[in-house]
Amino acid sequence: MNNTIGVLGLGVMGKSIALNMASKGEKVAVYNYTRDLTDLLLQETEQVNGYYSVEEFVQSLQSPRKVFLMVTAGDIVDSVIQSLVPYLEPGDIIMDGGNSHFEDTSRRFDELKSKGIDYLGIGVSGGEEGALKGPSIMPGGDKEVYEKVAPVLTKIAAQVDGTPCCAYMGPKGAGHFVKMVHNGIEYADMQLIAEAYSFLRERLHIPLDEIADIFETWNHGELKSYLVEITSNILRKVDEKTGLPLVDVILDKTGQKGTGKWTSVQAIDHGIPVTIIAESLFARYISHQKAERVHASTILAGPKLANEDLDRELWIEYVRQALYMGKICAYAQGFAQYKMTSVLNEWNLPLKDIALIFRGGCIIRAEFLNTISEAYEEQSTTDNLLIAPYFVEKTKDYQTGMRKVLAESTMSGMAFPALGAALAYYDGYRTGQSSANLLQAQRDYFGAHTYERTDMEGSFHTNWK
Repeated sequence: MNNTIGVLGLGVMGKSIALNMASKGEKVAVYNYTRDLTDLLLQETEQVNGYYSVEEFVQSLQSPRKVFLMVTAGDIVDSVIQSLVPYLEPGDIIMDGGNSHFEDTSRRFDELKSKGIDYLGIGVSGGEEGALKGPSIMPGGDKEVYEKVAPVLTKIAAQVDGTPCCAYMGPKGAGHFVKMVHNGIEYADMQLIAEAYSFLRERLHIPLDEIADIFETWNHGELKSYLVEITSNILRKVDEKTGLPLVDVILDKTGQKGTGKWTSVQAIDHGIPVTIIAESLFARYISHQKAERVHASTILAGPKLANEDLDRELWIEYVRQALYMGKICAYAQGFAQYKMTSVLNEWNLPLKDIALIFRGGCIIRAEFLNTISEAYEEQSTTDNLLIAPYFVEKTKDYQTGMRKVLAESTMSGMAFPALGAALAYYDGYRTGQSSANLLQAQRDYFGAHTYERTDMEGSFHTNWK
């Protein structure tokens, strides 16, 4: 019983987390349900101790035992927990570092609490490299339980300016909820970048290597982020088999593992407008209709293109402004979802800290997360990032670029669902008097749903006929 922590599940992420922990001085026990992955890891390193039964694995751990799960979300997590519980004692801690749905995490928390076992749902972002070198970590559960494992989690997390990208998020499923919405923002960010790339290539007809240069340049300014950085690298990669740019031989069908859908559904269930995230999800869905799209392209007409030359440097700047403003709106939606759900569940999510821990390790790490954190530092009750002073000025300056890019893309027959949703959200949010009064009148007309008035309190119904 001399191992300080155990990692169960030795896929790409589990293996990387185990090696990360070992490199930071932890004595790490590892176990996988199929022994092949355990064997491979033990052949690779002597830094961890491998076990081939759950009982031996658990008994090798110092008390209170700390078990870190890195297994596929869903029923497998429940199955793994059931296999562990007979060998655990009250006060032992299970940590789920996978992409579990936050409601499943809350259920498991309650079930294990009744057995005296402590449970933390821990969002982990950063992919294989982040898991190995330092991810962004979002723990949820009882705070006193988190504090028992915080020394481990904070030292394996990414470090920015000497601060670990790990902070307590809130009770029960709060950590996995934060990770879920992080992934939703990631969907939006990726789609916005893809649309900016499409405009540069298809409308401005800029060669691929020059587009890579543009993204590299953008990554040295206010758009600096992991996703902009890797986009530049991706566009430079040449396929060894064909000699073509690798991006041009990749089929245009985008996968997804469910977190973008979960983010959208949760928002819909609670009346939270995350339209950019949802449209980015639907863009992935329509990408899967490849055969239908190819067939439709031979039948459906697009606009007659004038193909007039555009001032290249001016329009590159318009695209940059559109991308940055789209990014502002996407993060505004994600953080509004955090705020509204936090109030709903009485979680008290630390919005300032969420922005800070996203600065390193995670997929959506970006320069302007510092600005988001500062906005919540100055006014923690801010309803929406769009009305924070910095973003008020940026959207005022950049909306012209976004409007021009969207107008030109529409006239050119290019589908930009994320940029379009971002501008519609911005315009909708800044509209003090909308057409929703007509919608409510229609609902009352055909369904007697009643309506409120602007000049008196209460609910009213009109006999419209």
